Amino acid sequence: MKIAIDAMGGDNAPKAVVEGCIDTANEYDIEIFLIGNEKEVEKYLNGVNPTKGKIHIVHADEVITGEDTPVQAIKQKKNSSMVVGLKMVKDGECDAFLSAGNTGAFLAGALLKVGRIKGIDRPALAPLLPTEKGVCMLIDAGANMDCKPKNLLQFAIMGAIYMEKVEGILSPRVGLLNVGTEEGKGNDLTKQSYELLKNSSLNFVGNVEARDIFSGACDVLVCDGFAGNVVLKNTEGLASTIFSLLKEELMKSTKSKFGALLLKDSFKSFKKRFDYKEYGGAPFLGIDGIMIKAHGSSDSRAIKNAIRQAKLLYDNGCIDRIAMDLKDTGVNDVEQ
Repeated sequence: MKIAIDAMGGDNAPKAVVEGCIDTANEYDIEIFLIGNEKEVEKYLNGVNPTKGKIHIVHADEVITGEDTPVQAIKQKKNSSMVVGLKMVKDGECDAFLSAGNTGAFLAGALLKVGRIKGIDRPALAPLLPTEKGVCMLIDAGANMDCKPKNLLQFAIMGAIYMEKVEGILSPRVGLLNVGTEEGKGNDLTKQSYELLKNSSLNFVGNVEARDIFSGACDVLVCDGFAGNVVLKNTEGLASTIFSLLKEELMKSTKSKFGALLLKDSFKSFKKRFDYKEYGGAPFLGIDGIMIKAHGSSDSRAIKNAIRQAKLLYDNGCIDRIAMDLKDTGVNDVEQ
């Protein structure tokens, strides 16, 4: 497998990106193309390639920053690390692209430079959320603010394929994010989407309220990008607050400090389940190539896990399977 990586994307680039790539290349059979300022990248490789030629540097003298306007940046910064990497996938030089950079530019660039899988109207961002039963895919988490019922059906199909192929879940349970569990709940979008999902071949378990996500009510949670992004940001904020409040309480007395010491390993394990670094990144499903969006604050461990995630998508042929299933289900005949 060959993967193109935006060496300049993210708060800790290029150091964390390069270090994550070195760790990955030493462990997996992957050929990595680090794209960015050659001198900066070489500095963190220490002038020595310890990975037996598995890491290559592709020079790009422009960088898309968080302040750049997404579409404008993609069109104007043609020699940026992000655009060069996307083009390598489009041209067949690499099998996947990964970036921790500007999310809007990443999504726009993937659409403009790589293109969609035939039959997909709207690609979707699909992070994994921790639950009592494992993980749940949230799709869409912010790529599409406004959606049609047909889009949500396509999201569900893509999410189910990922969870089956990558997470090994047979017949993944698909839920529709809603304000209640009853069939008639919600707005026009959720009501019409409910009917499409119910009449599909998917293992649809009905409406799922936000409070039930983390109890493991479903394996794939479908929604429009606006609602999904609210869920994602709320999850990140709540988890951070819970850990901060817990730490504050545990530090209040000698007795609680002693108890915390005894439970140290359990607390670490609990915190790890909510750590985005463990999940690597969110796949941008529906693009005709493997696209992984890593968190902007990714460290080397997060980058390594994001590359591992891309490899799982590649090894399990998820892109081809999505295209095949869309054709077989006749979802493109749906007019909604």
